Amino acid sequence: MQTKAFSELFPLFNTAAPETLEWLLSVGTEHEYPEERAVLMEDAWGNAVYFVVSGWVKVRRLSGDDTFTLAILGRGDFFGEMAILDESPRSTDVIAMSPVKLLSVSAQRFIQTLFKDPQLHHRMLQLMVRRLRLTNFRLQRRQQPPAVKLAITLAFLGESYGHKTQKGVAIYQISHKDLADITDISAEDTGKIMEKLESKGWIEIDAARKIMYLVNFQQLTNLAKKV
Repeated sequence: MQTKAFSELFPLFNTAAPETLEWLLSVGTEHEYPEERAVLMEDAWGNAVYFVVSGWVKVRRLSGDDTFTLAILGRGDFFGEMAILDESPRSTDVIAMSPVKLLSVSAQRFIQTLFKDPQLHHRMLQLMVRRLRLTNFRLQRRQQPPAVKLAITLAFLGESYGHKTQKGVAIYQISHKDLADITDISAEDTGKIMEKLESKGWIEIDAARKIMYLVNFQQLTNLAKKV
């Protein structure tokens, strides 16, 4: 991957120096995983930072035989950055939801890069603060109606990882359970709301290709803004 394409794909590197990007690409390791494969097990957290070049992954919390999806990440995002500074035991893993391509940079080399490039260091802090604000927002919206909360989730996924097509903004066809987990509503409510959105023509599911089209993205965004 060329440095320009790398910086355009990952907002983290928008302000990084060209030599920083060249060095990261030279020391990074490429990975490819099929659908449903574990890409990072709980005992591997803290070893590297991972960048999603293509595909979709989910971060799961493990509790015995039960799992709970904490986050869904798509192309242009990254994970593992906080674990390199925290050596406490982890009870989460990362699973490929679709065929996925990743680029990993070892913890030691990534930390060295942050010290060498102040712009990248500052940008990393900005994105980490943004994630904390999103977490706070998620807690604040708990009292909102399930339909509004789900619209917020779909709008966020579309804005963050979707791509525009003639049918609308396309994202991965995420299961109702995963949507319910990250939205903090029941799977039953999720199923009912998704059926209603589909009947109204706001979303369209291509099950064969595992794509969800957010056909009426503006309406979803408007619904997400309701309090």
